[in-house]
Amino acid sequence: MDKIKIKNLEVFAKHGVYPEENVLGQKFLISAELYTDLRSAGKADDITKTLSYSEVCRAIKAFVEGNTFNLIETVAEKLAEELLVANPCLKGICLEVKKPNAPIAMTFETVSVEIERSRHTVYISLGSNIGDREKHLRFAVSELEKVRGCRVLQVSEFSYTTPYGNVKQDDFLNGCIEMETLLQPLELLELVHDIENKSGRVRDVRWGPRTLDLDIVFYDDLIMSCDVLRIPHVDMHRRDFVLIPLADIAPHLNHPVFNKTVEELLDELRTKT
Repeated sequence: MDKIKIKNLEVFAKHGVYPEENVLGQKFLISAELYTDLRSAGKADDITKTLSYSEVCRAIKAFVEGNTFNLIETVAEKLAEELLVANPCLKGICLEVKKPNAPIAMTFETVSVEIERSRHTVYISLGSNIGDREKHLRFAVSELEKVRGCRVLQVSEFSYTTPYGNVKQDDFLNGCIEMETLLQPLELLELVHDIENKSGRVRDVRWGPRTLDLDIVFYDDLIMSCDVLRIPHVDMHRRDFVLIPLADIAPHLNHPVFNKTVEELLDELRTKT
């Protein structure tokens, strides 16, 4: 990925754990590597097709000087989010925040923190079989769109499917969304659980009726497994109610474990049933 570099932008701000740091302030140095596609700008020699580094510098200066935090870790985290939200063409960022006059009673050049943050593409399946099912699915989409750093890119057609498992219940209305997010996987899981709870979701019967069911199917090409989350979703290749709406918006998306497209997984499932 192409990148624009800004090195040691000097700002005067009031960040620190000591009260005098928040009052008197001190010098900070900010360096940034901005990951974006520069090909169009380079070929056209057109500034409108690239990130303006002067505008980014002004934005960094305004944010760092206009806020007060205890930790430079927080300065870096919040600044990265601010820049990514404000610049949709920015795919990722590496930030270093240096504090050359940190209150340390020893000789040193500087202390700093460095972080990398980027946008992630995720696919989330939606399901409901209680009450106004379409209303519940639309509610989930609208709640996700409200979250800072999240942007819904595509919403599939909704379709009815028979329930999965052995619990007798009404048919589900299912769908799938493609979304861009700054959230990490476990943060995203916490968000979707919160949205389910807002809809009145009760978890008393496994595979039972529910007002709203949200599952993280893919997160970039990440493969992960922990006590509360597995990505890709462990059963997605067995569930037509996931694959059908997913194929509607991303038929050629590749499963990083099986190395097969969504369309191929759906065709295989159909031949088995």
